[in-house]
This record gives sequence, C-alpha cells and structure tokens, in this order.
Amino acid sequence: MDRTKFHGSIVALVTPFAGKSAEKLDEAQYKKLVEWQIKEGTNGIVPCGTTGESPTLSMEEHNRVVEICIEAADKRVTVIAGAGSNSTAEAVAYTKHAAKAGADAVLVVTPYYNKPTNKGIYLHYKAVCESANIPVILYNIAGRTGKNIEPDLMAKLAHDFKNIIGVKEASGSLEQMLRIKEMCPKDFLLTSGDDALTLPILAIGGVGVISVAANIVPRDVVAVINEFKKGNLVKAQEINLKLQPLIRSLFIETNPIPVKIAAELMGLCNGALRLPMCEMEDANLAKLKEALKKYGLIK
Repeated sequence: MDRTKFHGSIVALVTPFAGKSAEKLDEAQYKKLVEWQIKEGTNGIVPCGTTGESPTLSMEEHNRVVEICIEAADKRVTVIAGAGSNSTAEAVAYTKHAAKAGADAVLVVTPYYNKPTNKGIYLHYKAVCESANIPVILYNIAGRTGKNIEPDLMAKLAHDFKNIIGVKEASGSLEQMLRIKEMCPKDFLLTSGDDALTLPILAIGGVGVISVAANIVPRDVVAVINEFKKGNLVKAQEINLKLQPLIRSLFIETNPIPVKIAAELMGLCNGALRLPMCEMEDANLAKLKEALKKYGLIK
C-alpha cells in the first residue's frame, strides 16, 4: 500500500446543512465544497469528523455524507472516512460501510465519555480492524474524549494490527509524539491533529495535518507542508506565522463553531449548526471577523 497518499494537507470538512434549522443535509453544497478543496490543492478529505459535526448526524446521514464525499472526490484526492463512536458496534458499522463505499481509510477516534481502560481501547480497535479490510488511522484527542492513547498502547496496536497505519495526534505533546515515532513501526504515519503545531510536527517526522483551518485557507495549509518538504524552511515558517492568528480565532469557541461561521462569512456554505453547537457569542464573533479581515478573507 502506498502510504504517501495519506501525506500532506487533509481537510476535516464541515458538513453544510440546508436552512437555519439545520434539519437536512445540503448535499449540493457539500459537493461544491469538495470540488473547491480539490481545486485549491488539498491532498485529502475527511468526511464526518468532529469538524463535520459527526456526533449529531444520524447513522443514515453519516453514511450518506461519506458516500457523497467519495463520489464527488472521484479518486482525485484521498478520502478518509470518519468512523469513530463511543459504541464499538457503531464504529464497526461505520467502518464496514466506509470500506464498502470505497473510502481509502477510516479515521477512528478513541471512545469518548465511556473512559475505557487500556484493555477496552485495545479491544475497541481490534474489533474495528477485524471488521473490514481497510486502513485505520487512530485519532488521539484526550481533550475531547477523556482518554489519551499512551505511546506504548499505540505501539502495541500498530504492531498487532497491520491495517492500523497511523495516528491523527492531537495531544499537544511533542514529547509524546517523539515517543510514538520511537516505539511504532517505521512506516507508521504521524499526522498533526492541531493546526498550530503542524510545522513542529513535520520537523519531528510528521507527514502532514488533518486540518480545521484548511476549510477556509486550504492553499496556505498545503503551502506550509510543501515548502517544508522542499527544504524551504524560512518560507514555511513565514506562512506558518501568518496562519497563527487566524488559527487561534478558529478555536476561540468549540470547534467547529468558528470555522463554520467563517465559511459562511466567506460565502462557502450555510453556517447553520446543530445543537448543542450554537451561534457564537457577539464578542467572539467580532474577534473572528477581525481575524478574517486581517487575513484578507472578508472585507
């Protein structure tokens, strides 16, 4: 398997809804977003990640979004389907569907809220891996799940299950990521799960990012990675520094609230959110607008 297709900038794509009530998927707009991402140079797309509001999608909607993404991408870019759940049976069902639909891989977050033991985490991923012949990328984000996948457990998973090919690492700890690089197989993919840390993670052997910011500035997120790979470190640093204030503005409230509102302000899609995600506080909205203006994304 060519693992390089999972390198680069991969956008965790927002899910547009129709109308202010957000009751239905806007399938036409979703296809337009996929097309725009490909035109802007994005290397891959994650449908139904956290940024895609996966927790409030029904199973039917979740599967449909994955199908739309695969159809719209038409093998031009990599599609890594979100397949995470705190129910192992549900994660298995999403994984089977993604494999059948033709996704290149699945992204599976650590079970959230349940707070399973290390043995429970291992058995969760074992069930997912054994359910379908498809590459699996772990998603480690203790800040949202309540459980960190420790490097020794990650290494055991990577060695025991050959379809576990990498991790979207959002622990925020470069020291932990170095331990992952040390302990996991040499071809194990370390991908940034934090836009602010993409460049440092590349420097320690990371291969790219699964990005929130790429929803609105895909070219620049790609450029940081490409310039780094070409050895143009100063240029990569310049673009990275330019991105930082914008990235901070995208996390002044819980993701995906700011990025979806930003996408609406830029005319990319309807910014309607499903509860418990809700409209931004006025003061934070003003800060977001100011950041977008300074970046030249809105007037």
